[in-house]
Amino acid sequence: MRGELKTAIVLGVAIAVAIAAMSAYLSGFESEPVVPAAPGEPIDKSGFRTAPSIVGIAEYINTTPENLSQDIEGMVVLYDIWTYSCINCLRTLPFITAWDEKYSDQGLLIIGVHSPEFEFEKDPENVRTAVEKYNIEYPVVMDNDWETWNAFENRYWPRKYIADHEGYIRYDHIGEGAYKETEGVIQQLLAERAAAMNEQMPTNGELVDIEAFQHTRSRTPELYLGYQLAFGRQQIGNDEGFRPNNIVEYTAPDALQTHMFHMEGTWHNGPESMRLESAEGAVHLVYVAKEVNIVAAGSGTIQVYLDGEPISPEHAGAGVDGHTVTVSESDLYNIVTSEAAGQHLLELRVSGPGVEIFTYTFG
Repeated sequence: MRGELKTAIVLGVAIAVAIAAMSAYLSGFESEPVVPAAPGEPIDKSGFRTAPSIVGIAEYINTTPENLSQDIEGMVVLYDIWTYSCINCLRTLPFITAWDEKYSDQGLLIIGVHSPEFEFEKDPENVRTAVEKYNIEYPVVMDNDWETWNAFENRYWPRKYIADHEGYIRYDHIGEGAYKETEGVIQQLLAERAAAMNEQMPTNGELVDIEAFQHTRSRTPELYLGYQLAFGRQQIGNDEGFRPNNIVEYTAPDALQTHMFHMEGTWHNGPESMRLESAEGAVHLVYVAKEVNIVAAGSGTIQVYLDGEPISPEHAGAGVDGHTVTVSESDLYNIVTSEAAGQHLLELRVSGPGVEIFTYTFG
């Protein structure tokens, strides 16, 4: 590949600060939790909406429609709207599975509402594989047509709604974070349920002890390689640009723009991804972050180069073996994991016609 690309870092970090600040704001947005009433005082729920019915489900995992309908009754229900290739969703799963283990016998029911971002996430086998991979034992419903997503009037991944034992939504959180606050709400609503049903509630208020991922304040925003998902965003740095549903021979420019991807080789422009058509190709990116992930599909290999050299063990992500990523399933692959954020040149040298790259995400 082009040796001159090693030094082709031409824009500063200033743009990243503004973009990443907005991204961090949105990912951390949450509505205010309900302030619990004092013990013994009635709770005015006139201002709360009730949780909508789960509708339009293509597949039920770890449950059946009949069992789920029965299990919801009288339970505190955490609805987790997620999709399995979303890194923000995956970072929340250790907390959610820990809450399931800790509180499921005390009246908490967790329902994973899997609302896909990409077509491959509609495949039941892919979702079942992810459910097993992440040790999810609570019910997961495949909301392939976003009917339940729309019933909740949702717009984000991940999002957590918590309904009390009477079905009123008492808490709503968008994105990662606020784990202590969320668990505190779970405990409060379980206490309300226990009081209403004259049951004993364990008094231990300890929270699960899991280290949360720490985002960098300045980082490259998510980049979409599919023309449909990238609509309205200037994210491709090639002069050829996007050419919807066409096969394009790309030449990477000598000067790379920060926070934009630059294709090399022959690629098919799909609505969700770029698919390699030539035997080899590459994607060049100058980014700012400490972590880089890609969503990829197909069958082939990706050689990872960081700042012009094969990526070192110090920076290689969990999806990298040596400096190679083997793409064998439609999934998220962790490419770079560093201790601190920095500006770097990342080159993915792709081998294997049919390999698709959907998106880059950063942390």
